[in-house]
Amino acid sequence: MAARVWGHLLRRGLYAMASVMMLCGTAQAAAVRVGYIPVIGSAPLFVMQGTNWGHDAGVELQLVRFQSGPQAIQALISGKIDAYVAGVLPLLQARAHGADVKVVASAATEELEVVARGDLATGLPEQPATLAPDALRQRLADFTSKDGHKPKIAAQPLGSVPDTLLRYWLKAGNGLDPAQVADIVGIDIDAAQQAFLAGAVDGAILREPALTIIRHRLPATRVLASGHDLMPGQPGSVLAIVNENAPDRAAWKNAFVSAFVKATQLLATDPEQAAPYVQQALGGGMLPRAIIIEALKASAGGYVSDPERIVAAVGKLQDFEVESGLLRKAEPVADLFDLGTYRQVRP
Repeated sequence: MAARVWGHLLRRGLYAMASVMMLCGTAQAAAVRVGYIPVIGSAPLFVMQGTNWGHDAGVELQLVRFQSGPQAIQALISGKIDAYVAGVLPLLQARAHGADVKVVASAATEELEVVARGDLATGLPEQPATLAPDALRQRLADFTSKDGHKPKIAAQPLGSVPDTLLRYWLKAGNGLDPAQVADIVGIDIDAAQQAFLAGAVDGAILREPALTIIRHRLPATRVLASGHDLMPGQPGSVLAIVNENAPDRAAWKNAFVSAFVKATQLLATDPEQAAPYVQQALGGGMLPRAIIIEALKASAGGYVSDPERIVAAVGKLQDFEVESGLLRKAEPVADLFDLGTYRQVRP
């Protein structure tokens, strides 16, 4: 009798052990397709991948590169990505088209600057200084008078954060009609950098690491508007999740956001430690380490994880897009944000 009992328990134990081994053998990290644009604001993703923090959190990152936020939105709407790390404004358009997408964390703020070269830069100080509206108006007018055409300023496509911020700065910040004082050229990120370097445009609104690359290659480049000048607390890159309440998202959402926030904090506090991961991801590792470190140090103060910090600024920019005809109508900005997930995972 005792032998039969022990045999039964042994068999049950072996079966249980086998079941555990099968579960362990088949458990896999959740594959998450993340659309991103190749700028410093996307760096938390690169840190997550390089440190294996994503994998440790049970997430297999599948990074999908785009050249602008609006391009990534097309993939988002068609269901080709699960998460998004790029500018926040195109997400308002996605929601207007019925996409279920929520911002769960901020990544970078005040990352965009307006830089000038040639006659548009002549006379500006080497160290950036805020131009008063009258001084900016006169500078743009003097350029047009001397060169025979309005200054060409490279941005990204309509609806992108760079394009909207450039127009906002000119009109809301300085009382200028963008169409009257400049020719804004909507092109891809890499194309904007190359156009500026080649002299095909007179100015550009750019992020790091393009800003640092340009400063080294064209020392006469000057800043027309810093990130703070464009808009204090300027909202930039964010982490958003598509269909965040779908059952399969529950398996990875909080862990993903937690790892993303951890990576953002590293970028804010120790840029040199983060540099190798960013260097590998941007430019295929071809950009010099010193350039990456300089760009990261210039950006460190702008790395902000708390999405609540940018809600009001997003509302202002949406109102501007509606007034300018870029958006048909305003969407409830609060509905774009999920503030609860960040509050659950923040350190």
